[in-house]
Amino acid sequence: MSSEFGKNIKCTIFGQSHSEAMGVVIDGLPPGEIVDENRIREFMARRAPGRTPWSTSRKEADLPRIVSGVFMGKTCGAPLTAIIENTNTRSKDYEKTKDIPRPSHADYPAHIRYNGFEDYRGGGHFSGRLTAPLCFAGALCKDILAKRGIFIGSHIAAIGGIQDQPFDPVSVTREELEFPAKMEFPVNNTNVGDTMIAKIMLAKEKQDSVGGIIEGCAIGVPPGLGDPMFDGLENALAKAVFGIPAVRGVEFGMGFEAASKLGSQHNDAYEYDGDILKTKTNRHGGIIGGISTGMPIIMRIAVKPTPSIARPQQSVNFHDRTSQELVIEGRHDPCIVPRAVPVLESVMAITILDYLMEE
Repeated sequence: MSSEFGKNIKCTIFGQSHSEAMGVVIDGLPPGEIVDENRIREFMARRAPGRTPWSTSRKEADLPRIVSGVFMGKTCGAPLTAIIENTNTRSKDYEKTKDIPRPSHADYPAHIRYNGFEDYRGGGHFSGRLTAPLCFAGALCKDILAKRGIFIGSHIAAIGGIQDQPFDPVSVTREELEFPAKMEFPVNNTNVGDTMIAKIMLAKEKQDSVGGIIEGCAIGVPPGLGDPMFDGLENALAKAVFGIPAVRGVEFGMGFEAASKLGSQHNDAYEYDGDILKTKTNRHGGIIGGISTGMPIIMRIAVKPTPSIARPQQSVNFHDRTSQELVIEGRHDPCIVPRAVPVLESVMAITILDYLMEE
């Protein structure tokens, strides 16, 4: 199972949705970095379930326990391992999905790939629960980057077609990046956020779900990080974000909109700001040719609607090969997007720190 990513900083996620515990091993962290457990817990609380009407009712404290890699409050050079216990599982809700795959879940391909030995409870190793240890690693890497003048933030860019105000791709500030994280519903425009919440709650009332888009931004990233061709910074970020369950697309800068533009409409003109070379616009999203340019790194990910909905759905039975109507039980988010916001920040932080370590 390919649950590791990174070159200089290797991050390995382990566990399942209903296993006794899950966790992360981070190898290659620079020694002597302060590990602020309170700040890590605050960051992880943004992703934790059961805290709002628009998230799953499964309540988990998601309190990480560090078992190696830290000595006297600082990284010591050894692999850092953190464990998070699963304390509120209800495995009986998934007995029927052992034989009946849930539409748009990984149940069927996992059943084939692992010859029927996969842990089907709550999605097993394919579950969004595994983003909890990912957020532990991301919180730690964000702190390390901040000490080097690199700051990362994200917000809900859209839900169900309702658009939030985007980050300014040229001159976004640290304060603007950190604003959404202070909100229970992480958007730039709170009025728009109220409309999005209403959209989510309506879908929940109709036993349905809704998807959306998350925009992430990193500022202070120096120019020159990355490589051309197959080992570019964009490549690594894209690969990592597709490890987040429910992500269906990724774009940088202007993204897919660039396909409808002329070259003169898409190109970014260069200029000097004192001794610093910048671009007047940032349609390229801070990365060209796989290498950072020093401009804010802007990326967006598309998140599909939660596939676990209470409406009856058509499926099949593995054993008798018959059609089967399936009503999914259990506790599920009517919209995954709000809790995935810090997960995007985590992936960006881990990947950017990984490339920074090459320098």
